[in-house]
Amino acid sequence: MSQIPDIPRIQRLSTQLANQIAAGEVVERPASVVKELLENSLDAGARQIDLEVEQGGSRLIRLRDDGCGILPEDMPLALSRHATSKIHSFEDLEGVASLGFRGEALPSIASVSRLELSACTAAGEQGWRQAGDGGDVLGAPEPVAHPPGTTVTVRDLFFNTPARRKFLRTEKTEFAHLETVVKRIALSRFDVGFSLRHNQRTLFKLRPAAGEAEQRRRVAQVVGPAFVDNALPVDFTASGMRLWGWVALPSFSRAQADLQYFYVNGRMIRDKLVTHAVRQAYQDVLFHGRHPAYVLYLAVDPRVVDVNVHPTKHEVRFREGRMVHDFLFRSLHQALAEVRPGDVDEAALTPPPARVAGGAAPQYSRQTPMPLGAVAEQLAGYSALAGGAAGLPQAAPAPLPETPADDEIPPLGYAIAQLHGVYVLAENARGLVLVDMHAAHERITYERMKTALAGEGIRSQPLLVPLSVHVSESEARLAMDCTEVFAELGLQLEAMGPETLVVRQVPALLRDADVERLLRDVLSDLATYGSSERVREAINALLGTLACHGSVRANRRLTLPEMNALLRDMERTERSGQCNHGRPTWVQLGMDELDKLFLRGR
Repeated sequence: MSQIPDIPRIQRLSTQLANQIAAGEVVERPASVVKELLENSLDAGARQIDLEVEQGGSRLIRLRDDGCGILPEDMPLALSRHATSKIHSFEDLEGVASLGFRGEALPSIASVSRLELSACTAAGEQGWRQAGDGGDVLGAPEPVAHPPGTTVTVRDLFFNTPARRKFLRTEKTEFAHLETVVKRIALSRFDVGFSLRHNQRTLFKLRPAAGEAEQRRRVAQVVGPAFVDNALPVDFTASGMRLWGWVALPSFSRAQADLQYFYVNGRMIRDKLVTHAVRQAYQDVLFHGRHPAYVLYLAVDPRVVDVNVHPTKHEVRFREGRMVHDFLFRSLHQALAEVRPGDVDEAALTPPPARVAGGAAPQYSRQTPMPLGAVAEQLAGYSALAGGAAGLPQAAPAPLPETPADDEIPPLGYAIAQLHGVYVLAENARGLVLVDMHAAHERITYERMKTALAGEGIRSQPLLVPLSVHVSESEARLAMDCTEVFAELGLQLEAMGPETLVVRQVPALLRDADVERLLRDVLSDLATYGSSERVREAINALLGTLACHGSVRANRRLTLPEMNALLRDMERTERSGQCNHGRPTWVQLGMDELDKLFLRGR
């Protein structure tokens, strides 16, 4: 007779064990603790937050703020799970405006550390202190001297969970993660001051930033002055959404995606929909394998974004994901397209080796401006050629004096020579401009071809033999729901069964492309992001190839009027700072950089 195994009994977990399990989701490392504490301080209305850590945060994390504080009778609740002052009903959860709302952070931290909570309200006569050491039982709050606000002290993180402590990295690595979190949150609230000390050494103090200049100064302190020097301010509003902040010029691209800060209603997030939209906006101007840099803020109605989709709240879900994606893409695409040589600081386009360390140029004596008499003699020929080359009506330039004033010189100046049949040398108000004539003409030709195609629309071509593609049932339903989207892209589809699509027409320019792969990519984008640019990207890639082969080649000698016509076209053309492969088309060498090369003024 076989023995009947014992049936395991179901029992309620202890409060301490439940908190430690929750801590596994919320408290990954010291940086996670700092993030939760900082968000609590911001929710409490703090205007100054001071953070002190030791040994990368594993030994000590102490945060002080001047927020609203905590009532003494609420202190034990503050260290209990699912206790919060930020939401009270399901309706509050649907439109969360605070950074925290689950009531899990403090009890989770207290379950794996020795935590001390001290606070005082503005109306309180004295402060109160509540301590926790990872146990289930909390003592009564004790009176303590404390200014208005809250202080949270976290000591010996993971002291009672050795397995978790073994997974911590070196002190340097853990502090690097912690510092990154502080900087990211400091960028989310310009109206709050922040300070950070590590091992008794003050690393930075950020004062509240009210005006735009002060905000740019904080951004420079956090992510570096080079980003601010190479960034464009953006501010767009549409459909109840506002996008503002700074995006870097394509010439300031990064080898890694390490300078990308995006905030939704003040909450820092990492979202694939956002990343995809930004990447698409840079698609024509970013060099292969490079990543854009940006600090962007999206303000939307809290009711249309769900922040309760991830334990760390790093991810969000938009109710109208396609609308948000299109808004981000079109806003950033427009911001980058509107940049002309005269709209940006040419110093940002100076080659890195010629930049002056520290951002300030030495005061060398200035060279005498080069005479432009030879350019003035060529203006008649340039006028006729520029009009024909641009294909657009334009006014003839006024005759130049022998040495024109700075405000009369165009942003890219006037051509003075050609180097080895590859580069055009021009003089402008700041100094010398170097232009890669093939890359510049490639961008000009490419943009004209795109404009012409946009005016005519994407022409379709029927397939002699319709293409049958087997897909999943959900993909077939999605394709039939988005027939208008496919029609705009030049694709005509029909459903021949629950899991079969038939392609009858394709874009004429892509008649030789892999249509099945293109269709599957578009369906994948529609399912993930609600929109797709695959067809347009494929067409643009073909146009880029045509533009490359149809542009002026290297080693072709240009006359001064032809070179000046090229410069004027660049000043009128969208995204003329880069060719369609992402390479820069021109750089600026200021007089300071040129003087430095020849040690003038020393």
